[in-house]
Amino acid sequence: MRKATWYFDFISPFAYICLRRLKELPPDLAIEFRPVLFAGILNHWGQKGPAEMPTKRRYTYRWSHWWAKHLGIPLRFPAAHPFNPLHHLRLAIACGSKPEAIEAIFDEIWTTGADASDGARFAALSKKLGIAEIGQEAKDQLRKNTEEAVQRGVFGVPTFEVEGELFWGADSMEFLRAFLADPATLRNTEMLRLDGLPVAAARRTN
Repeated sequence: MRKATWYFDFISPFAYICLRRLKELPPDLAIEFRPVLFAGILNHWGQKGPAEMPTKRRYTYRWSHWWAKHLGIPLRFPAAHPFNPLHHLRLAIACGSKPEAIEAIFDEIWTTGADASDGARFAALSKKLGIAEIGQEAKDQLRKNTEEAVQRGVFGVPTFEVEGELFWGADSMEFLRAFLADPATLRNTEMLRLDGLPVAAARRTN
């Protein structure tokens, strides 16, 4: 059976959309759900998140709302965004990163319109998932997941890793399916040329 690692953070509306699109992938693809801290990935690469740029934030919210509706996926932004996803990520890990628990957490955040930072709602969700306390082990695992993700070259969420290849974004599903059907989609002369393409100009960073 072929395997894929799916890196995600609950903070991302595109991760939620991607979750709802997983059924579009071949049934013989085993997916490992890997929670990571998007902010940690951004810090590693020196990037800003979409919500940190006002015009991009507005566009991102509009686009993800429209796209989800277009795809027939129920989505309602939480009461405030961005929010701190640490507790939800650790909760997912405390649940063994099982798909059912991850789906329940995504649904709580992305279908209710509620405040994702509401402690009482989080406590109720934790109880529903059978978690009384989140220990240090889950916190350490989240850190490890994030560090390993950047080591693998992950720069955003959601991202699939299959056979050492990365597929970023909920809109990469067709690209991933093409690769799964035929690895030559990426492993060909032109793709190799693109991988080694020289940089002719670089933006000044100071």
